[in-house]
Amino acid sequence: MNVTVNDSCVGCGACESICEAVFHVEDKAEVNAANIAGNEDCVQEAANACPVSAIEVA
Repeated sequence: MNVTVNDSCVGCGACESICEAVFHVEDKAEVNAANIAGNEDCVQEAANACPVSAIEVA
């Protein structure tokens, strides 16, 4: 699974609250790629919940 955050991110923190093992928000969400394995379900949930569709999952 490849996860990226595009420039439309507004830093709302929804992804971090849903999947804190993978996402960390300062000004913009950042992805901890080392933690994606085993957390695919919450990554997808965070992507679906993003209000600006900034999380891209491939």
